[in-house]
Amino acid sequence: MTTTQTGPTRIGEATIAEFAAGLRGKVVRPGDADYDRERSIWNGAHDRRPTLIARCAGVADVIRTVDLARSEGLPLSVRGGGHSIPGFSTVDDGIVLDLSLMKGVQVDPARRRVAAQAGCTWKDVDAETQQFGLAVTGGLVSSTGIAGFTTGGGIGWLVRKHGLASDNMVGADVVTADGQFIHASADEHPDLFWGLRGGGGNFGVVTSFDYQLHEVGPIVLSGLVFYPAEEAEQVLHGYRAACAAAPDELTTLVNMTTAPPVPFLPESVHGKPVIAVGGCWSGDLDAGEAATAPFRSLGTVIADVFGANPYAGWQQALDPLYPRGVHNYFRSAFLRAADDASVRVLLDSFAAFPNAMTEIHLHHLGGAVGRVPAEATAFALRDQEFVINVIARTPTAEGFADVVEWARGVTSALGPDVAAYVNFTGEANTALVRASYPADTYRRLVELKNEFDPTNLFRLNQNIAPTV
Repeated sequence: MTTTQTGPTRIGEATIAEFAAGLRGKVVRPGDADYDRERSIWNGAHDRRPTLIARCAGVADVIRTVDLARSEGLPLSVRGGGHSIPGFSTVDDGIVLDLSLMKGVQVDPARRRVAAQAGCTWKDVDAETQQFGLAVTGGLVSSTGIAGFTTGGGIGWLVRKHGLASDNMVGADVVTADGQFIHASADEHPDLFWGLRGGGGNFGVVTSFDYQLHEVGPIVLSGLVFYPAEEAEQVLHGYRAACAAAPDELTTLVNMTTAPPVPFLPESVHGKPVIAVGGCWSGDLDAGEAATAPFRSLGTVIADVFGANPYAGWQQALDPLYPRGVHNYFRSAFLRAADDASVRVLLDSFAAFPNAMTEIHLHHLGGAVGRVPAEATAFALRDQEFVINVIARTPTAEGFADVVEWARGVTSALGPDVAAYVNFTGEANTALVRASYPADTYRRLVELKNEFDPTNLFRLNQNIAPTV
């Protein structure tokens, strides 16, 4: 019998043929014409060669793929949108369970609910929900998949008004490590439901999400205002003060970056460091100008492109800045407050940018995030006013190791005990994962892991290791 080598394990051709014959979707293997396309992911830093890619068409396909990985002892990667910064969306010598064909979205406008399959991106969901003037907190880049984003928490432009994506998840269909199909909600498997809202992909393959929707748009006041890098200290201190008085309807972030060559910026600043404030006002449009004014007068304005925009359009506005195939590494840190010491770290790090693709975001939280009790979900860091996201990128592998080290240095300078946001942790790091959950939360997550995945089949994630 012919076999395919998979590192320490061999899988028989007959086994693969039987598996493929029973799949409604498609199996892609080395040597297939579309193998290189299907194995690639958004983050170009990871170039891996799976034994097979199972492009699942439905729940039955997902169950069959989980069963195959478990029975053959193969590493299993679960891919939704494929934006995993650490590269969990692919694997060498293992199975990729690809959900990207599962894009069904069903909106119930009367109940303000949406059911979205796990292969959806936020662009897919927004297209359907905005037809009814409804939305849920989605990613800042619309090509981000809903699955990993939601199970890790989910921070976006509606977070202060409507909370995290995971706060708005009211149910989920899950395939567990033993191939069972269950529904998790406040009434069914409530402990699992708790863990899915912030505990990442540790407990199973979520095949569909149910979200509570909110009236948003279709027009919001959103945009960016740019200031000179020389005024960064003034802008950061002013931003901190403006955030203290900001209404919940306004979510903002600071972006320390390099000016792109876009028409609304003068050519004199193209390619030069700038500091920008971006925001989205999701309340009454007539009140938006006054609410955003403090953030649009923090220094010498290079350009102010705030305006009335379709919410779905604003969700896609940053997409061109984050193309597929670039080498990406993110590092994050929560801040209970943006104190002077933290601001100094940001300023020093901004001055030491290793290249023009580097960015540092300071994202304002609070609002609806802080009103959820810490013990209500696995995302327990409810008292943090800001989250920092350090973005290190290079076009190719050249120089990538250097920008990764720079990014690690930024968060290290904020202190040894700083908690990370698991969605913005650029590598598998058990110490960072452990530090990102309070002790009681982590203990409860381990108990869930022991119950639902005691052999750690779902380990390609920011892993909560079982004890059994």
